[in-house]
Amino acid sequence: MNLHLVDWLIVLIVLGGMFYSVSFSSGLMKSVTDFLSAGRTAGRYLISVSSGVAGLGAISVVMYLEMGYVSGFSLAWWGLSQGIIILMLTMSGWVIYRFRSTRCLTLAQFFEKRYSRKFRIFTGIVAFTAGIINFGIFPAVGAQFFISYCGLPESFIGIPVYPLVMIILLSISLYFVYTGGQIAVIIADFFQGIFATFVLVVVALYLFFTVSWDQVFYSLEQTPLKLANEEIMDLQDDQEFLVLSDENKDIRKSEINEKYENSSRINPFKTGNVEDFNFWYFLIGIIGVMYGTMGWQGSQAYNSSAKSAHEAKMGSVLAGFRGLPQGLFFLLVPVLIYVFMNHADYKSIVSSVDLSLQSLETDTLRSQMRGPIVLSTVLPIGLLGAFAALMVAAFVSTHDTYLHSWATILVQDVIMPFRDKPFDKDTHLKVLRYAILGVAIFIFLFSLLFQQNQKIALFFAITAAIFSGGSGAVIIGGLYWKRGTTKAAWTAIIVGAVISVGGVLVKQVSVDWLSDTSSFIQLKTFLEFIRNINGQEYWGISMGASAICYVAVSMLDNADPFNMDKLLNRGEYAIEGEKKIVNKDTELGWKIFLMGEEFTKGDKVIYILNYAWTGIWTLVFIIGTIYNLSNEVSDGSWMLFWKNYIYIHIVISLSTIVWFTIGGFSDLKIMLEKLKTEQRDHQDDGWVSGK
Repeated sequence: MNLHLVDWLIVLIVLGGMFYSVSFSSGLMKSVTDFLSAGRTAGRYLISVSSGVAGLGAISVVMYLEMGYVSGFSLAWWGLSQGIIILMLTMSGWVIYRFRSTRCLTLAQFFEKRYSRKFRIFTGIVAFTAGIINFGIFPAVGAQFFISYCGLPESFIGIPVYPLVMIILLSISLYFVYTGGQIAVIIADFFQGIFATFVLVVVALYLFFTVSWDQVFYSLEQTPLKLANEEIMDLQDDQEFLVLSDENKDIRKSEINEKYENSSRINPFKTGNVEDFNFWYFLIGIIGVMYGTMGWQGSQAYNSSAKSAHEAKMGSVLAGFRGLPQGLFFLLVPVLIYVFMNHADYKSIVSSVDLSLQSLETDTLRSQMRGPIVLSTVLPIGLLGAFAALMVAAFVSTHDTYLHSWATILVQDVIMPFRDKPFDKDTHLKVLRYAILGVAIFIFLFSLLFQQNQKIALFFAITAAIFSGGSGAVIIGGLYWKRGTTKAAWTAIIVGAVISVGGVLVKQVSVDWLSDTSSFIQLKTFLEFIRNINGQEYWGISMGASAICYVAVSMLDNADPFNMDKLLNRGEYAIEGEKKIVNKDTELGWKIFLMGEEFTKGDKVIYILNYAWTGIWTLVFIIGTIYNLSNEVSDGSWMLFWKNYIYIHIVISLSTIVWFTIGGFSDLKIMLEKLKTEQRDHQDDGWVSGK
């Protein structure tokens, strides 16, 4: 085993702390709303930290290590282009604010209010199907991480370790969500989030000061040449290449060298031929930021857990700062892992890692586990255990959240609409818990049987698009456009699902069958073409097609305009006490900055800080892009930029950890007090009447 006694003790202590944190929820879960959305009592910091670690997950850590190893620093530059878009979305409360104003517990409940009960059921089925398929590889990747990172044996007292690890970790997640529903999930995820964020930064700093900047520069600078030489060496076994004339051989080699000149891990303007994670990957992601807001329901309970629409919006705003420590880790650590594997000074590490990788069955597994195995080799005692404990926390936080979300969707959005009347409280809670258990059993079996054959990020994109490809158009249109129709919603969801399911299925077509040119040549040529479209590109195609269909069908449909005031509980339909007005004399100047009457002075400070931080990096991106389009910028200049960028983010990340820890504990105290004293409305269970 790779972990020492001290490391295992750290893991056990953290596990004990996780169980202790859940005890805070004891006796607080008194209604269906408590189970589904923590009684709508969570504050901004609690939501931000908890949902952040739920989105992190053990599988996400492995995914970003895999992505960063391929892309280096380059991808981060295009991430800056998202800044102004994310800023405007969060500051305006895009989608989130309006959704919270509907007081819906789930997205599909909103679909019933806005469209129809049949549509709610259908979208619930599509969302649930997409969710559990997407979720299905989580236990597998998590278990494989712990086996590779900790150096666990193949079996323990005759029991295979792989399924055993999955069962143990899934059982912990089940205990948390069974104990207190969303209340327990939020509390547990908050404590795990604080711990995980701290460890991520410490690991990043340790590795950063272990490897010299010159080693980083040299390793990344040599990458294009290294990749070109590797492909040229492979040509020596290519019979078609060997029969070419010397002149044509040189031409072929020149083409390879030219190709890899655009595979830089330093210069973002030379990434056209980076494998999968290039400019086009990020462009689709930028579009998806706006289109896909709330379009993915893996952590949907957080959408309705805020104590007000304003708190939900502030939680989204704060997420930009909360995510900085995670961003620092995912930018820096994969690059340093690449250095360990590609610099001559670390040959002994390479030998050890390669030996471990050879024991893995597929290239996909080797790609996923390269980063974890490197970390297990280079981290010292203590920090080795802390990172293992972080991954346990990340595994549990994501699994308890996703178990809760997908089970909730199954019950609230598929089962309940078939009934003529709502469940009584006790039966409702019992059905929810049975559904959670069912989801856990499914993903365990899926992980045992499914053979993943593409990078994690691309698998996520294509499976999520089964629902999110069409749901973005339906959500945005439903919340903002009174002319959006039910027929258009049906069309958009179906089109998005068909495109994405087709992409998933074609990825399972055997490569050996496609390479056999003895029959079905035209069909195989077509299938090979669409098979080479990656998961991110399928997401982009499904988004575009669904949006066009929603608008077109709505324009052709002569349905009456929808009553948006009733949907959003405004005007004559406003709910007393739902919105707290802090300053009735809000100046026009503040409104220009998307700050309304409900904003306190503290809220305004947070908004201004967000504007300033995002504005600075957006300006850097714009100026840098314009300059690079007309001038040749050296790798040395780019590395100086990345070094300063990292130092700035180190300072800010350390500050945000303190800030969010204080704010989160304050929110937690308030939430616990409200749950102890507030009266419950047991009819507030997601049932839609009068439809």
